[in-house]
Amino acid sequence: MTTARWLLAAGCVLALAACSSSVVRTGSPPRPVAPAVSKPRPGGTVLVQRGDTLYSIATRNGITVLDLATWNGLAPPYTIYPGQRLRLYPGGGRGSRPVAAAPTRRADAGAKPPARVTPAAPAASAPPEPASSGFPWRWPAQGQLIGRYVAGEPTRQGIDIAGTAGAPVRAAADGTVVYSGAGLVGYGELVIIKHSENWLSAYGHNRRRLVNEGQLVKAGEQIAEMGRSGAPRDMLHFEIRYNGRPVDPLRYLPAP
Repeated sequence: MTTARWLLAAGCVLALAACSSSVVRTGSPPRPVAPAVSKPRPGGTVLVQRGDTLYSIATRNGITVLDLATWNGLAPPYTIYPGQRLRLYPGGGRGSRPVAAAPTRRADAGAKPPARVTPAAPAASAPPEPASSGFPWRWPAQGQLIGRYVAGEPTRQGIDIAGTAGAPVRAAADGTVVYSGAGLVGYGELVIIKHSENWLSAYGHNRRRLVNEGQLVKAGEQIAEMGRSGAPRDMLHFEIRYNGRPVDPLRYLPAP
């Protein structure tokens, strides 16, 4: 391979690595280069639209993908959903306070002790998981629980319920369908419902989706048929997300 071709191949690998923090979508057009240094926008937020990725939102707003993910408590693979609101600044709106400059210490024995230094605010962290969502949840399907949520594990951000093909998948609470499609890698035929400004639920691997985006649904209403799209067996992958972060669904669902 000539030197020129080798350099071209290496550049392609680096470009793919830069895009790996967002959801992969087939046929996406070339993207602009992400910023090297973030420019926070205190108080600013952005509502995720269909077709958005974390990379595209970060690039449009002059923020690095890693910073945007950190400020919003997103773990790899940094999956985002339509209807989700992302913060464009760290630290809950105030950002980190600068550290006061320490005075120069004199060498003589009679020097006064240095003035108290204002400590820096801790780095922005994900908001704590609330004890309650403020509304009741119900099980989205009947079947055997075969997979549980594991905090920080990208492939176990919800629970898996085994069942039979065509079994009803139901809304876990009242809400609005904000996504109905198969464009998020690893979820198959997917439905996402927004229940409030902070709460979403996701239903993956369906055989058939029965609702459209923008549709209002009630708790217990059938929204899909169970299947195995993107899964090795007939099952439902179910997630609950608070401010975009996955939480353990078993903390909110009633005891079986």
